[in-house]
Amino acid sequence: MARSSRRVPRVLVVGSANADLTVALDRLPEQGETVSEGTLVVARGGKGANQAVAARRLGADVRLIACVGDDASGRDVRAGLTAEGIGVGGIATTIGVATGTALIFVDRAGRNQIGVAPGANRTLAPAHLHARAEDFAWAEIVVISCEIPLECVTAALALARQQRATTVLNPAPVPRAPLDRLDLVDYLTPNAGEAARLSGQARYDAAAAALVERGAGTVVVTLGPNGAYCCGRAGEHRVTGVKVEAVDTTAAGDAFNGALAVALAERRDIDSALRFANACAALACTKQGAQPSLPARADVDRIAR
Repeated sequence: MARSSRRVPRVLVVGSANADLTVALDRLPEQGETVSEGTLVVARGGKGANQAVAARRLGADVRLIACVGDDASGRDVRAGLTAEGIGVGGIATTIGVATGTALIFVDRAGRNQIGVAPGANRTLAPAHLHARAEDFAWAEIVVISCEIPLECVTAALALARQQRATTVLNPAPVPRAPLDRLDLVDYLTPNAGEAARLSGQARYDAAAAALVERGAGTVVVTLGPNGAYCCGRAGEHRVTGVKVEAVDTTAAGDAFNGALAVALAERRDIDSALRFANACAALACTKQGAQPSLPARADVDRIAR
């Protein structure tokens, strides 16, 4: 999948793997309302798996550490990732707990409502991460998200730092408990709402500055169609959004994080990395489903600027 003229980035993803059931509707239901005449799309998802697929389709060598159930959905997740060329040796199987499942409503404008039954994702344990120490030693970039237990997030950050890998933490969904050890995070990538909840600051630039003060190296706030903003060790940068006709925004953040990991491994400067990640996220909004929407490298290169 990688081009011969480009070195192949090594990206390790630690996160969730789900089955996604998406219903496309004319509009999102209000409280207590049923909206009918939708179209069902069944696909693979989960932030970790989505980020892994995004990075792989952009040319990276990718491994995933996650947990699925001993069920049809879990077997489908593993088979799909294997078909993408992703290393699945780090995917554990838990007996008696279902594979994580997301129920997603999407309207005509691409806006969504999501409910998740995390299932096996919640059974991932730090011991499993420590047993995969060779994956952390192999990786240049380690991408972590928060659909797994918080102690696993901390353990992954610590293992990555021990191996001097660059860490990218996507703090989504924002955990109920405080995020500790931001000093182990090289790139923190919340959206504007997540940045506000994590920092207590309403303005995205003030929120980013507050999170840098708490220890994060660089904070990248994704702003949807308005682009992205970052501050911290990489300096202060703003990139504009890429205009597309949004169909489904479900995996846009995951596309951004997967692409950012690839760009950082390719040693791009931060402006170029943000533009590349922005382009990938924008293209992910133009198709339905999480993993089915994640674009190929040639398509991202065509619009990244």
